[in-house]
Amino acid sequence: MERPVTLHARTQALLDLVEQERAAQCGAIVDEARSQAAALLARTRAESRAAVHLALAEERARARAAIAAAQAELHTRQRLHRQRRLEALLALGWQRLPAALRSRWSDAASRSQWTDHALARARAVLPSTGWVIAHGNGWPEEERAALAARLDAAPRFTLDARIDAGLRIAAGGNVVDATLAGLLTDRDEIGARLIGLLEAQLEPLGMQGGSP
Repeated sequence: MERPVTLHARTQALLDLVEQERAAQCGAIVDEARSQAAALLARTRAESRAAVHLALAEERARARAAIAAAQAELHTRQRLHRQRRLEALLALGWQRLPAALRSRWSDAASRSQWTDHALARARAVLPSTGWVIAHGNGWPEEERAALAARLDAAPRFTLDARIDAGLRIAAGGNVVDATLAGLLTDRDEIGARLIGLLEAQLEPLGMQGGSP
């Protein structure tokens, strides 16, 4: 005969069933919590990496902008420095040029080159006859005679005490002014040549890019 199920046994069975259900629910809750935690951790890591990447990109952009600004300022400063230096060189050249030209006129070889250049210019723009050549003191007579011998018609030489170097040739209402004063009137062309010559002279002295 089967023993009758006692109240205690039925109660224990119910308790065991409740415990099993509780354990199953707890396991499901823990598994879900773990899954949510893993997903949250993965999302947090991804967001952190994205934030770091964005911060690095922004920092690189700021660095590039700062470098570009610094380079632009440097180029501006270099350009202004060069401009001021060229202005100083030009002023220095204008101060030295008259004395340098007088020195060239006082040297026979340089004076010959000077008169040759003036003669070539005059032949290009003046009629071949009726030349009047003005000059200052100190131009040797034999040099004047040598120049006259090269012309188709004898010129007339005239002394102008205001001319301290060079000569002036006139004919047919036109003038080739190769005097010191005449040469110094073309300031643009002479200024450009002065800058080139002075920079070439100063560079071996270690003054290229520095103050004159």
